[in-house]
Amino acid sequence: MKTLTFLSLIVLFISTGVSAQQKNESLIVDRMRREFITYLPNGVGNKAPVIISLHGRLGTAARQMTFADFKPIADRDKVIIVCPQGVERSWNDGRGTPANSRGVDDVKFIDELITYIIDTYHADSYKIYVTGMSNGGFMTSRLACELNKRITAVAVVAASMDRDMSYQPTQPMPVMYIQGTKDPLVPFAGGQMKGAGGVIYSHEDILKKWAEIDKCDSKPVVTNLPVLVNDGTSIQKEEYSDANGLKVVGFTIVDGGHTWPAGV
Repeated sequence: MKTLTFLSLIVLFISTGVSAQQKNESLIVDRMRREFITYLPNGVGNKAPVIISLHGRLGTAARQMTFADFKPIADRDKVIIVCPQGVERSWNDGRGTPANSRGVDDVKFIDELITYIIDTYHADSYKIYVTGMSNGGFMTSRLACELNKRITAVAVVAASMDRDMSYQPTQPMPVMYIQGTKDPLVPFAGGQMKGAGGVIYSHEDILKKWAEIDKCDSKPVVTNLPVLVNDGTSIQKEEYSDANGLKVVGFTIVDGGHTWPAGV
């Protein structure tokens, strides 16, 4: 009986796999050490999806890992989470950030990071998702345009895209934009950005831009979502779709500011 119990424990250990791991890692890109944090959930196997989560200006990879907490999703669905670190806590999204001033090629960094994660952890190359807030959100928009052959879908928070950038959407991709109507840094109605940046698309216009590229219906289905938290905001969902199920989704945070929804 004792032998059977011991063998049962071994089988249980093998079936559950190793515990979740959070690792500090780095790559050399253009002779610069680029750092990132990788979260591997318990029991993650081959062909796992990947979420790359980009911090905002003055943010850090470590803060993004907790601020935009994807760990419950990772643990439940066996998703690899990667939080890269920007140079001088910024990303070169094409605007006047420190990373841009130094000529940092962040598109190349994320491209090589995707290759590293796929090769090292045998992740699914067809399930690479990118999200980010503020400067990280603008960088996510850039990646959606310039790495569209490597990225499956993106979600942009408290950000949009400059109208005059050399990069613009050209290839269909599922996208999501989440924006507060009272964002003091990224104007919901578009126009001139404060600080680094030029003239940006409004929340409505960036959704229409992508809907046109994705060949979605010209008018969205608009839904007012139930109010679940009494914080003075409400949420309106705008959904464009095509006949094959490709979607462009917007969430308007009415009276919302420059923040990640439910950020911790």
